[in-house]
Amino acid sequence: MASLWRAALGQSDNTADYGGVEFWSGSERAGWLTKQGEYIKTWRRRWFVLKQGKLFWFKDSTITRASRPRGVIPVSTCLTIKGAEDVLNRPYAFELSTRTETMYFIADSEKDKEDWINSIGRSIVQHSRSVTDNEIVDYDSKQ
Repeated sequence: MASLWRAALGQSDNTADYGGVEFWSGSERAGWLTKQGEYIKTWRRRWFVLKQGKLFWFKDSTITRASRPRGVIPVSTCLTIKGAEDVLNRPYAFELSTRTETMYFIADSEKDKEDWINSIGRSIVQHSRSVTDNEIVDYDSKQ
């Protein structure tokens, strides 16, 4: 996943540019979630920030211009977000799926879970690549 988010932002390991997103101010949603680790499947509490089609996470909630995210998911790569209490057998759980992986999160309450699902879902729709008129091929026209 680390390579996925760096590639999606056009980054190498050395750059500190997060797609031009000023994640330290004015987010669409921010708050604590418990996230399952990518490789070692332990659960860790992280501060999440959703802004401009990217879901960032940090170790703590004090975010400044100098903060460095622990990771970021471009929502345009996400296909679905839905509740996952039955999958994890834990309350307030939800999952976020891309073509290649499914990530699991646990909110602090049912309301938090629904708010995150709604906010991320709205962001997925807003940032999914839509077909523009000039990309539609008219196979009936003689060119």
